Amino acid sequence: MFSPDQENHPAKAPVKYGELIVLGYNGALPNGDRGRRKSRFALLKRLKANGVKPSTVHIACTPQAAKAISNKDQHSISYTLSRAQTVVVEYTHDSNTDMFQIGRSTESPIDFVVTDTVSGTQTNSESQSVQSTISRFACRIICERNPPFTAKIYAAGFDSSKNIFLGEKAAKWKTLDGQMDGLTTNGVLVMHPRNGFTEDSKPGVWREISVCGNVFSLRETRSAQQRGKMVENESNELQDGSLIDLCGATLLWRTAEGLARTPTVKHLEALRQEINAARPQCPVGFNTLAFPSMKRKDVVDDKQPWVYLNCGHVHGYHNWGNKEERDGKDRECPMCRSVGPYVPLWLGCEAAFYVDAGPPTHAFSPCGHVCSEKTTSYWSQIPLPHGTHTFHAACPFCAHQLAGEQGYIRLIFQGPLD
Repeated sequence: MFSPDQENHPAKAPVKYGELIVLGYNGALPNGDRGRRKSRFALLKRLKANGVKPSTVHIACTPQAAKAISNKDQHSISYTLSRAQTVVVEYTHDSNTDMFQIGRSTESPIDFVVTDTVSGTQTNSESQSVQSTISRFACRIICERNPPFTAKIYAAGFDSSKNIFLGEKAAKWKTLDGQMDGLTTNGVLVMHPRNGFTEDSKPGVWREISVCGNVFSLRETRSAQQRGKMVENESNELQDGSLIDLCGATLLWRTAEGLARTPTVKHLEALRQEINAARPQCPVGFNTLAFPSMKRKDVVDDKQPWVYLNCGHVHGYHNWGNKEERDGKDRECPMCRSVGPYVPLWLGCEAAFYVDAGPPTHAFSPCGHVCSEKTTSYWSQIPLPHGTHTFHAACPFCAHQLAGEQGYIRLIFQGPLD
């Protein structure tokens, strides 16, 4: 049951391969994290390896023969070429790897249940009326059990019968070495950042990952039959800061080493207290402003700072400059007279999204989530897949599409007069 190492040190923390964090949530799901459905999932070394690797290939099977092979108590991938022909690839146990599966299904093979992210502009009822585009068994991540604990991603996950079925309509093909490969309906897209996940990070290029872990340029549309071009010099190995898009939700991969360099929630709390200790004031009401505690991150507070998004001047909530003809949406800033949206400010509480430990001096526009300058600058440059054919930059804390010239603003606080 235990390795000799674990028997001698039963209290030793398991090795952490990394964590997956769903973009669009500020530290937890709106209704709270429950079981396998949460905003953040840690991939820990299993007591017993459960990885698999390809073994026997059965070519030119009839559907009946394919079904018989698939029914065996081992993993397999079936590629249906026509009604009369199916190729089945059997997978065998791999004692050197651990497998983790992600998808919309709540069946037991799924380790991390992911549902469609509701952006800050939608309500839950609006999102529920639209059918989900996330696959029930979307992808799998295979982690090496020995250092350097490499993690690789593959499209599609094995179902409760330990099978992956690629039907007639799925894009599939025979590779040069005679193996089979294919793509899932809406695909699994990955973007590896350049320069890692640091303050020097720059966006990489979005690619599609196949069922066997090969890398391709994007299809013309998300579910097109024709695959993109194979990208030989890139791999499916996840790096710190890699983004995984499942067509309805985007996940951020953070390595254990990367997370060790990331600010902690305690650090963010210390920054919050530091800002509040400086007693910023509302230039109109002269009342002291304060960011509410992280636990009260969704409730507008009396002392909550508000900002004019066009200029960045921070105020408390007041009715100055609220002209009826503006339909209540735009307000005139009392400091500089610029007219634009006036929104409450919220601290970004999900520490894994920060590229540095800098002070919270900037806010995403138009949602008002506050974090460091380098963090706002990085996320404002990332084109995130939206729907089945568009890309746009979004706030990582709420998935709201960014607006304005840069997508973020520098905050201008008024200090106390005494």
